[in-house]
Amino acid sequence: MEFGLITFADMPPDADRLGANGHQRLSDLMEEIKLADELGIDIFGVGEHHRPDYAVSSPSVVLAAAAAVTKNIKLTSAVTVLSSDDPVRVFQDFATVDLLSAGRAEIMAGRGSFIESFPLFGFDLHDYDQLFTEKLDLLLKLNEGEMVSWSGKHRASIHNLGVYPRPLQQKIPIWLAAGGTPASAIRAATLGMPLMLAIIGGMPQQFVPFIELYKETARKLGRDLNSIQYGVNNHMFVGEDSQVAADQFFPHYAAMMNRIGRDRGWSPLTRGQYDHMRSPKSALMVGSVQQIVDKILYEYELFGMTRFMAQASVGTVPHNLVMKSIELFGSKVIPEVKKALQ
Repeated sequence: MEFGLITFADMPPDADRLGANGHQRLSDLMEEIKLADELGIDIFGVGEHHRPDYAVSSPSVVLAAAAAVTKNIKLTSAVTVLSSDDPVRVFQDFATVDLLSAGRAEIMAGRGSFIESFPLFGFDLHDYDQLFTEKLDLLLKLNEGEMVSWSGKHRASIHNLGVYPRPLQQKIPIWLAAGGTPASAIRAATLGMPLMLAIIGGMPQQFVPFIELYKETARKLGRDLNSIQYGVNNHMFVGEDSQVAADQFFPHYAAMMNRIGRDRGWSPLTRGQYDHMRSPKSALMVGSVQQIVDKILYEYELFGMTRFMAQASVGTVPHNLVMKSIELFGSKVIPEVKKALQ
């Protein structure tokens, strides 16, 4: 199993200091990615958002910077909001990251958890599913070879044109990122794509049918189940002491959840709800090294995933605590999980 980290590069949504906040957050992010690389963590993912509370709108730019300060870690988007982007430019950008990183680029393509990019780039939300379907088809075709012919409804056709640069890898690994919709599992399996499932709340067990649908669809299509790749990601914060970690993380996590919740009609997160979310069979991974190890192993029993990704800087947790959490994840959690799985 591979192990990785994901960040959305959360930052304080202070309108008077957005530039300064963004500068500091990206400086901190480079340190986080560099530490992950030094710890031997397999992969680092950077999300795409178009809101004042996140610092990254262009993952490829950030990953290109990360390529210059790392040596081994794979670098991926988490996710690229493909529906509102141009697949040609996405491919070119990540091919460039691949060249800069000596073949370490990946793409997670998804529809994203927010919709701000649609009006920003002039797309109609009524075309939500068709945009993603068409653009994913083009992105996969671009990855297959140099010369491309393609036609669709929402983008100009391409007639036998070359798309450059080409990546160092023969193909850029492209994962489908999903939130649990059955259609996404079927799409990924039908297209022969690796699948990444975000488990950001509730009970992991409720997602077992989703993973089973992905595997069963792949099996019916004649794919070797021993060769397919699929992963899960959870919110995570690791500390030396369980209660201290829970207390440190709660105010930042609650502020983030409540800020999003105001837009989506959620009730404010209470400490009691938070503590339940941290319980052994719930999704939120906050606590001691052993608690995180046990939760990852529990999810492995449920899913048998080939990749585990931890969203390790949720909300505006202070940088020093994020760095400590990453250090514990890389130096203690991962070795213990690997030892248990031998």
